[in-house]
Amino acid sequence: MNHLMIDLETMGNKPTAPIVSIGAVFFEPSTGEMGPEFYTVVKLKSSIESGAIPDPDTIIWWMKQSTEARAAICDEANSMPIGDALSELNNFITGNTNPKYVQVWGNGATFDNVILRASYERGNIDCLWPFWGDRDVRTIVELGRAVGFNPRYEIPFDGDMHNALADAKHQAKYVSAIWQKLIPATSTNL
Repeated sequence: MNHLMIDLETMGNKPTAPIVSIGAVFFEPSTGEMGPEFYTVVKLKSSIESGAIPDPDTIIWWMKQSTEARAAICDEANSMPIGDALSELNNFITGNTNPKYVQVWGNGATFDNVILRASYERGNIDCLWPFWGDRDVRTIVELGRAVGFNPRYEIPFDGDMHNALADAKHQAKYVSAIWQKLIPATSTNL
């Protein structure tokens, strides 16, 4: 598998946002098959110390989320510094595919992938996949809507909302459903 869905939980919505958790799952959009998973909580202090800038409105938004969602990003016992988290994500990618060919999906052309790349850059850690490997969930959702298909809310959500891994898995499910609707199984998939 060379499609990787990534979801970040952050304390902002700009490229400078501090990452507080990373969830990722390999998947095959032509079949919906799910593969290896990655999840880690990031120490907020380490993200800020690396130069990330928190957004007060996002912090207030987090304060209004479920107890489970808030607890997941405050798990100090199972969290790691941002540099370690990014290195672990790199190890996860290289352990499962050739980074040169991975297609990294994120929710929004200006959110997950951009924040992740900026975090790699601030930490002087190589982002392993080429920029042309970035994919946008919101674009494929819009393509699905254009043909009258929007499974995002029809597919049951497993886990806690705003948990990065649960969100990544849900996104992979509805991206796969749209992919299969747009590209018949008899076609040659990219």
